[in-house]
Amino acid sequence: MIGTLAWPPLILYSKPGCHLCEGLAEKLWQIPEIPALEIRDITTNSTWWERYQLEIPVLSLAMDPERPLPQPSPRLTVQQLRTWLEKQLTSCQY
Repeated sequence: MIGTLAWPPLILYSKPGCHLCEGLAEKLWQIPEIPALEIRDITTNSTWWERYQLEIPVLSLAMDPERPLPQPSPRLTVQQLRTWLEKQLTSCQY
């Protein structure tokens, strides 16, 4: 929880064989505050491919409109990623 707010669902833009994407997804699954994580394969959608092919992994808040987050370091531990996410969510005031 951030204050009294529940965390929003997240979207992870990824593609098969992306080790950075797989590592980030594995860590995100271990953070209990995340209510839902949707993983979107950019190779299945031309719009996603055009937008994210050189930037994956891309983590976004599943809101309307979506809110992409800065890319976290792949070196973060699960706890560091949780703290980083909490800071991102607090600063964007979703």
